[in-house]
Amino acid sequence: MFQTLHPNIKIRIYTSFLSRVVGSAVFPFMAIYFTKEMNASVAGLLMLIQVVVQFITGLYGGFLADIIGRKKLMVTGEIIKVGAFIGMLAVNSPVFTSPWITFMMMLLIGISAGMVNPAAEAMLIDVSTKETRAFMYSVNYWAVNLSIMIGLIIGGWFFEHHFFELIGVLLLMAVVTLWMTSAFIIDTYKVKKDKEEMTYGIKPLIMSYGLVMKDWPFIAFTLGGISILSIEFQRNNFISVRLENEIIPQTIQLFNIFSFTIDGIKLLSLLTVVNTVMIVLFTAAATKWIKGKQEKSIMYIGFILFGLGYFIMAFSNHILTLFLSVVILSIGELLYVPTRQSLLADIVDDSKRGAYMAMNGLVFQVGKMIGALGLIVGNIIGGMAMGLGYLLLVMLGILFSHIALKGSRIEESFIKVKAEVGK
Repeated sequence: MFQTLHPNIKIRIYTSFLSRVVGSAVFPFMAIYFTKEMNASVAGLLMLIQVVVQFITGLYGGFLADIIGRKKLMVTGEIIKVGAFIGMLAVNSPVFTSPWITFMMMLLIGISAGMVNPAAEAMLIDVSTKETRAFMYSVNYWAVNLSIMIGLIIGGWFFEHHFFELIGVLLLMAVVTLWMTSAFIIDTYKVKKDKEEMTYGIKPLIMSYGLVMKDWPFIAFTLGGISILSIEFQRNNFISVRLENEIIPQTIQLFNIFSFTIDGIKLLSLLTVVNTVMIVLFTAAATKWIKGKQEKSIMYIGFILFGLGYFIMAFSNHILTLFLSVVILSIGELLYVPTRQSLLADIVDDSKRGAYMAMNGLVFQVGKMIGALGLIVGNIIGGMAMGLGYLLLVMLGILFSHIALKGSRIEESFIKVKAEVGK
């Protein structure tokens, strides 16, 4: 069935896979890079600025994709990315290093992503059909998770001592991605020529968000999502730096046959790989098990398990305990992700789906911002206090989600169903 997909879809999956494999070997560890070159507080501030810049660019990226076309914006973004990687390579060479110029290049990469990703997502919808869309996203989901897993393994073993070489490979992949996007993507989207539509101001953007601001159940559900996602984005910020600083390098023996040395960075990559493998292997089974059961209760249980896993990761230095915590949070993730997505689809007003989905995108961006702030705060209050903060975020996630579902159309539908069953 993969061969029946539109060529644009296949090219996007290929290029996304190649970019993420190497990108996952570098970007999740950049908080560690800036902490070493500067300090944890400055690193957290820089990561926060990078997320904000990408967030703002992303808001305009989707809007510009409708004005100048999908392919043109994607190619422009890929050109910027190539230039940024050239800059990163130049200032992280054996003869010259500049963390500040590296940060500027990271900003350019964030701008590139803000331009490319919305245009690419819009393009995938343009060239897919209702019948092929589920399969398309399923294949893309597996490709993303597999590429992240491979990249994290590579990064955990090579980031600390082969950063320059990894950037070189990133540059190569960026050139390949630019070539494939420029040469093989077919721009099927027809740009509107109406001058009234060709406005680059922020007013249309504000209007699109304003459509959903009065829907309190949806806003509450979004706040609940932000609370939970804020915990997940701690892994590449506070938790990554804590493990790198606190885990003493040690040699692990396997059955007296094989041994290897593990440090904080390698441990983080292994923990993330375990999480990714569990998600990839058990998502289908978990979704099947959840079907027909009360989604709200399962989502709340998932929130709690997810938070407990990160609570342990915030302060524990015992390797087996850390792996157990990842198993716990992965089970929580398997429970809450599909149920939350299903409940979100029920909350959204179908007549304004685009605006609602745009607002829902804030969950990830604001979550990333809070994740970056966690690096600054964690450096002050320590791991145990951060872990307690994660549990507080879980409570907020449950509270906001409960308020949202209680005041939404879902609750009304559930009452009607119970009434019908009672008859």
